Amino acid sequence: MTTNAVGILWILALIYMGVIWWRSPKNVDSSGFFTGRRADGKEPSLGLLVASAAISWIFAKSIVNAANLSNTFGFLGGLGYGIYYLSFIVAGGAFYLMRTRTSYTSLPAFLRGKYGRVGMRLFLLAVGIRLYNEVWSNTKVVGTFFGEEGSLQYWLAVLVFTVFTVLYTWRGGLHSSLLTDAIQMMFAGILLIIILAVIAPPLAKDWPQRSPEIADEALTFCLLAFVQIFSYPFHDPVLTDRAFITNPKTMLKGFILAGFLSGLFIVLFSLVGIFANHQGYTGDNAALTVSMSLGLPMLLIFNIMMLTSAGSTLDSTFSSAGKLGTLDWKTRHHSDKRSLGHARGLIIGLAIFGNLPLFAIYMGDHVGPAILAATTISGTMVMGLAPIILLSFMPTSAVNFHLAFWPGLLLGGLLAFLPGCFPEWVAIGSGKYALSTGVNIYGLAICTTGFILGSLITTRSKPTRRI
Repeated sequence: MTTNAVGILWILALIYMGVIWWRSPKNVDSSGFFTGRRADGKEPSLGLLVASAAISWIFAKSIVNAANLSNTFGFLGGLGYGIYYLSFIVAGGAFYLMRTRTSYTSLPAFLRGKYGRVGMRLFLLAVGIRLYNEVWSNTKVVGTFFGEEGSLQYWLAVLVFTVFTVLYTWRGGLHSSLLTDAIQMMFAGILLIIILAVIAPPLAKDWPQRSPEIADEALTFCLLAFVQIFSYPFHDPVLTDRAFITNPKTMLKGFILAGFLSGLFIVLFSLVGIFANHQGYTGDNAALTVSMSLGLPMLLIFNIMMLTSAGSTLDSTFSSAGKLGTLDWKTRHHSDKRSLGHARGLIIGLAIFGNLPLFAIYMGDHVGPAILAATTISGTMVMGLAPIILLSFMPTSAVNFHLAFWPGLLLGGLLAFLPGCFPEWVAIGSGKYALSTGVNIYGLAICTTGFILGSLITTRSKPTRRI
């Protein structure tokens, strides 16, 4: 990339930052910081909820993943990644029932009431790991659009982008995230239309065909994504926090619409990967390869797209981390200036430590594999959340939680660090996702069986705790 091109990228980045800074609120009290409410106490509107939830799930890493998967597997690859966005439907239904049939005002409070303090804090630790991964996996993508990994421009982009996002989130918390998400969603939609206008004509004339073997591998990944949507959304604070900031009906409508919009966005953007295959481009980051091959104007468009998607995810990550470490950990229902100070300190700490993995990844990994692993492995480790949330109408105690949670964590850990310990028969389907698919299917069955066993033990040992 030429020096002039890098200079133009920085000018556009600064313009983007100026718009976001102008849009972010200047004075936010503790209620607005943690719940997103306006100064007059009104809850966010349906449109704001939809835009915020949708753009926050159009991560920079998700854009890269969708393009890479379609580059490898064709349209089924991007469609498979789009299946993850059915998580909105699963979460929306579960939280609607939770909010209309119980008096709990947050997911951590619900878990503590149903399964005890230890179970709740184990869940929050899992969420904390998710938040930690969100930092480096998104700042990494932004950095690669400014320069080669390890270059001065790469590290400068990571630093500036992180500091800027910290500043406006530190100032306004969830309220800042909601308001800036609306602009970021608008940016993303316009940029996607421009990108599709450029890549669609060649694909319409000659759509690349894939072999039956590759199609089978893609279907295996689709199955993996479908299995994970029953647990994956519950360890994502973008959904769990936004599920309690509006009335239940607005939340359900918002989640359905956000899931449709963000899923459609991801599937359409995955055409970039098909275009990369069509043109014979190679590389670990199909989106970056295509953007650079199409000339400076398209590179600039892709760059702003990454800034938009990464920014919306990162500000949500920071605001959720602040809430998790102050209110959720202690299941406090009210916030004050002291809580606000603690939350802001956590935001700064996460920004620093959340980028440390970039140094290790830079030494011996690539963008695509590392980022996709962060998604699939974390989804595997929390598979036990599916019965913990979806079967919570059964008799419950701490026994249920532990018999469902720990098997998933153990299997996910083995899959991440000792995949060779699983026998061949565990794999389901074909290709590199066959083992992950098998572990998730068998693991979900084990976790669910453990949960049901816990209900039987609970029923026999003490009176049923009803919702």
